[in-house]
Amino acid sequence: MPLPSSSTPAVQIQQFYDKGLAHASYAVRAGRQMAVIDPGRDPQPYYDFADEHDAEIVAVLETHPHADFVSSHLEIAQETGATIYCSKLTEARYPHKSFDDGDRLKLGTVELHALNTPGHSPDSISILLLDDLAQTRAVFTGDTLFVGDVGRPDLREAEAVGGHTREALAAQLYRSLRQKLMALPPTTKVYPAHGPGSLCGKTTSPDLDSTIGKELATNYALQPQSEPEFIAALLADQPFVPKYFGHDVQLNKQGAPSFEDSVRSVPRLGGGAALAPGVLVVDARPAAQFRAGHLPGALNLQDGGKFETWLGAVVGPQEPFYLLADTQIQLDAVLRKTAKIGYEGNIKGALLAPTPLPATSPATDVAAVRAHPAQFTIVDVRNRSEAAKKLFDHALLIPLPGLRERVGEIPTDKPVLVHCAGGYRSAAGASIIEAGLPGVAVYDLGEAVEEFVER
Repeated sequence: MPLPSSSTPAVQIQQFYDKGLAHASYAVRAGRQMAVIDPGRDPQPYYDFADEHDAEIVAVLETHPHADFVSSHLEIAQETGATIYCSKLTEARYPHKSFDDGDRLKLGTVELHALNTPGHSPDSISILLLDDLAQTRAVFTGDTLFVGDVGRPDLREAEAVGGHTREALAAQLYRSLRQKLMALPPTTKVYPAHGPGSLCGKTTSPDLDSTIGKELATNYALQPQSEPEFIAALLADQPFVPKYFGHDVQLNKQGAPSFEDSVRSVPRLGGGAALAPGVLVVDARPAAQFRAGHLPGALNLQDGGKFETWLGAVVGPQEPFYLLADTQIQLDAVLRKTAKIGYEGNIKGALLAPTPLPATSPATDVAAVRAHPAQFTIVDVRNRSEAAKKLFDHALLIPLPGLRERVGEIPTDKPVLVHCAGGYRSAAGASIIEAGLPGVAVYDLGEAVEEFVER
């Protein structure tokens, strides 16, 4: 959704924020020319903004090949004739112009300048905005600098995405911050590609923009420290890496097909359609409806604020699945969210919940859990950093992203009780265990977990 814009007499900056992916993209308009920076998969908001201001999209700039969402840079270029700009280090496989240190792009009466700022990825750039008086007004930092945080350096270690060690990238980030971004005027506005909840950082502020001066004063990563100290602090307690991240890096280097065409190409199935055996069913209905009736072996991944992230965390990028929802509106919504991470091609069919739904899940007796927790095998599906604060003694910690692969580690001599921090992940976890351990009673503590948290 578009957020309030920032403007000077010569230029207007409009931020578009996708809360589900914690992703911020930007339109920079100078007169009747417009550039788009780090666009999301759906290009329509940028077209609408250009139409509203009678502007022509002449440039699309990518700060790096994103891991957590699919960009519409190629689609926008094909639709509008705009030129795509990115670092030559990206080795992009779509038509583009290199945009590296010293390169400039004229946009109306202002200019955009490239800064190579490797660290989050080896091909990361930041983009300076200079006004008509050649004064630095803003910097679009991609995943290099966030509000209160910096980009994580551990997403390019697999050979498929470069085989760069996290330590080497962290050292590059240390130098990029100090030699490039921290040297900018303190009044320079900072516009990052992500906000709170992004898995591209770890302590991101709820604020969606900042200034260099504010970050110098408050951002832990910009405080005086040696390079080894910075690397140690940065690498500590990074969140998990979803399965889809490497897939999206490669897709963004290639350029994704049309968003709407891709969504329309997903097969729609009638309620009585036969589903292929052995293919995963992702059921996006609320947990209560899922427990009351579902298809055997289905995964309950509820539609919500982070549906696409959890889909890409639990389901592999090459794994086919059926997508099931309760209403046509919900089905369309989760289809579009699936496409935002480039998984629409994995869907063998999208369908509304059929009848009958023969499998059910037992209700949890919370009082019994409180009185006799030792009568359950308790599985904690939170992340390791969260689990440092235990809710139950002797709980088995298996974070949700790896649960499907590790379900065989769970003892089956007692009923299984699954919990997380708020109920969303435990619903998914309980459905995974139920499918993986047939015949074992599996209970979801759900939102009742809050009763077990020390206040």
